[in-house]
Amino acid sequence: MSQSTAAPVSEVAIPTIPLRELAPWALFFGLLGLVVIFFVTTDQGAVSLPAGTAIHEWVHDGRHLLGFPCH
Repeated sequence: MSQSTAAPVSEVAIPTIPLRELAPWALFFGLLGLVVIFFVTTDQGAVSLPAGTAIHEWVHDGRHLLGFPCH
């Protein structure tokens, strides 16, 4: 003889994050992502910020992985 006792069901509260708190972080990481994409995709030419080929050499393999020509 088994007695089945139902366990009380507790609801899980999903926290809400106000847009006002999320916006600065989204802006920060969005700008950071744009800077990273800029350095990965630019060739050492007219739009290069630093002089020389240091950035080009650091991101060389990543450029090929993403399909950006650099030769």
